[in-house]
Amino acid sequence: MGRFVYMDYNATTPVHPEVLEEMLPFLETDFGNPSSIHWAGRPAKQGVELARERVASLLNCDTSEVVFTSCATESNNAALKGVASALHGKGDHIVTTGVEHPSVLYPCHYLENFGYRVTSLDVNAEGMLDLDVLESSITEKTILISVMYANNETGTIFPVRQIGEIAARHNITFHCDAVQAVGKIPLDWKALGVGLMSLSGHKLYAPKGTGALIIRKGVKMYPLLHGGPQEKNLRAGTENTAGIVALGKACEIAKQSMESESARLRLLRDRLERQIMARIPDIRLNGHPTLRLPNTLNLSIPFVEPEPLLSGLDFSGIAVSSGSACSSGALKASRVLAAMGLDANTPVSHVRFSLGRGNTGEDVDYVVNVLQELVEKLRRV
Repeated sequence: MGRFVYMDYNATTPVHPEVLEEMLPFLETDFGNPSSIHWAGRPAKQGVELARERVASLLNCDTSEVVFTSCATESNNAALKGVASALHGKGDHIVTTGVEHPSVLYPCHYLENFGYRVTSLDVNAEGMLDLDVLESSITEKTILISVMYANNETGTIFPVRQIGEIAARHNITFHCDAVQAVGKIPLDWKALGVGLMSLSGHKLYAPKGTGALIIRKGVKMYPLLHGGPQEKNLRAGTENTAGIVALGKACEIAKQSMESESARLRLLRDRLERQIMARIPDIRLNGHPTLRLPNTLNLSIPFVEPEPLLSGLDFSGIAVSSGSACSSGALKASRVLAAMGLDANTPVSHVRFSLGRGNTGEDVDYVVNVLQELVEKLRRV
């Protein structure tokens, strides 16, 4: 294996060198507990609060609205279960979509065990949500809407601002899983009308094990974890200081470089798409052709089984995904693509290319050459 190309940045990202440099002191000299009031705790507390300012600056929210968590899965669980518990006296109905991440869908299924009703909305062939259907699904018992900002498999971007307007008209709390969008496209918290927003550090070049939940002032929710008074009594547990510092630095870098990096990745992504479409017949694009993340390309390759294709790419040093990182290991049919109406009976491989800061034009050319040769070989078989 002579070359390694990583195109699975929607699954996870490497830690940015500047992020690593910033977090290291909090694993060594500034190791104190942020809740301690003595000399060892003060630098840790300052690091956490600086990170809070950097997250708030990227998203245009107030620092008081940033609550640090261990990951986006915790943030999503905290938002859904916390709001459902706090508003149970008002209603028991939750509206979401069939293409959400499992960390949204599974908590919804969990809440159904306690009497909550969940409406899971369909999407069209491009992965888009019908806003009229969304609004018509609302009842007097609806207490929560949970819709992602951008889909992790197709990159399709949802009309979050319009969903926020619908939620506001009906006085319903709106939660948005923005994990794939933060750091890739501009997000303006104050303009969106979102009540709660989840993000994850390891999707934007910070280490795994750190996330955040942005909670708008006035939103009612109960904490998921109980114990200490950390994070304004909304998330008990000693803070992961080094991870939080890293997330803050990653957000600062994203704010500074997002415009240029997104433009660069869009050019690379489009180059990859054009070459694959031109050189391999019968390829289908999954997701919206324009309203999608600048780094994401999801393709269906018919007449090719997924296992040998992904194995062949891996053997050539190319890391891609067949879907979300949480399910691709099992190589099961994509729930997201099935919800978009793709035929599951035809032998087909679905491949997600998600690009990032380490990718180059040479990477694109190499991937296209390997993919073309591999598809031709497998189709002959």
